[in-house]
Amino acid sequence: MNELFSIEFLRNPYPTYAYLRSNQPVMYMEPLQTWSVFQYDHVKSVLFDHANFSSEHRLKPKDPDPASVADHADNTDSSAGGFSLITLDPPRHTQLRSLVSKAFTPKAIAALEPRIAELTHELLDKVSASGEMDLIGDFSYPLPVIVIAEMLGIPSGDREQFKHWSDEVVASADNFAGEQSSEAADARSAMDDYFRSIIAQRRLNPQDDLISALIAAEDAQHHLSEKDILSFCALLLVAGNETTTNLIGNAVRSLLDHPEQLQKLREQPELLPSAIEEVLRYRSPLQAMFRTAARDVEIGGQKIRAGSRVVAWMGAANHDEQKFEDAGTFDITRSPNPHIAFGHGLHFCLGAPLARLEAKVALEAILERLPDLARANQEPLTPARGFIVHGVSSLPLTFTKTPARGGS
Repeated sequence: MNELFSIEFLRNPYPTYAYLRSNQPVMYMEPLQTWSVFQYDHVKSVLFDHANFSSEHRLKPKDPDPASVADHADNTDSSAGGFSLITLDPPRHTQLRSLVSKAFTPKAIAALEPRIAELTHELLDKVSASGEMDLIGDFSYPLPVIVIAEMLGIPSGDREQFKHWSDEVVASADNFAGEQSSEAADARSAMDDYFRSIIAQRRLNPQDDLISALIAAEDAQHHLSEKDILSFCALLLVAGNETTTNLIGNAVRSLLDHPEQLQKLREQPELLPSAIEEVLRYRSPLQAMFRTAARDVEIGGQKIRAGSRVVAWMGAANHDEQKFEDAGTFDITRSPNPHIAFGHGLHFCLGAPLARLEAKVALEAILERLPDLARANQEPLTPARGFIVHGVSSLPLTFTKTPARGGS
């Protein structure tokens, strides 16, 4: 079990996943009192079957009825580490998602592409003449944070503060007991205070931004509370930021590790959408999700008691040889590619279209503007904090110097 938390595992979890899929596909971790599932069909079932596997982590064994889960879901304290959209079950989850999803329609996301492209080139202009960059610090971290900050209507200059809050909250998400560290609790409290101030300003002076839209959002029967808005702001900031940062970083890393695939992509740029899907499968930015058994349930021949915590390892599922031919091979032409990197079912990632769009725009620009792209050195990369997210904290690169385009 300790191997699941070693730096070697965080750098390359896939050999461990392969062993566990074959030998302990449904495994109970006694010290953590938590079940883990590693095979594709099991992971997909846990993510999809909200009647048996609740997103509400406070469900108790003595209260296994899914109806009861829905009854007390509204009382979830989002400041205790959860985010309402990902820690609620229907019907409240359905109500909240329908209200906030208006900001993520295909039309709304497509409208962001020109601004994403402008930001992409502005960031590359800062490094193109130097011939070197840290992909994460100089590019793949600031890009999604600026996009999200602008969507929310908050100063992008605060992104270093956002980075601190995001790192602490994401690292704490690894806690199997569903509890926050004191650092994460402090970060979440500070984040909530920050957004409360913005919300108060928008109540008095609405703007053309997502927070103003959330304040106004309501349907015939349901209204978003301040707690709901705070939860969504935090979710968008943390989940959207981390997912896209690691998707772009993992894409560049995978292409550099497989030069024949990079060459194929340069020769056939129309393969970029397929390449992004393969990156999502091969190095999933989000490796695992937590659920709680809503009742006694059997999976893979193991009986999981009501109230037990369950980890669905999507990173392992996406390398399952029973589902993907040559699963350990990075193939940008893979088709079909039914990966579950963005989850599955009711909690399929709301921001997936935005992450895909940002990755597409970013990679197009990188391939166009940074000739002879290569790793600056072959030193072992430092993994991102925690096992929930999968990426690196720094990726030094070199390339042939080119003049800045001025954000054109």
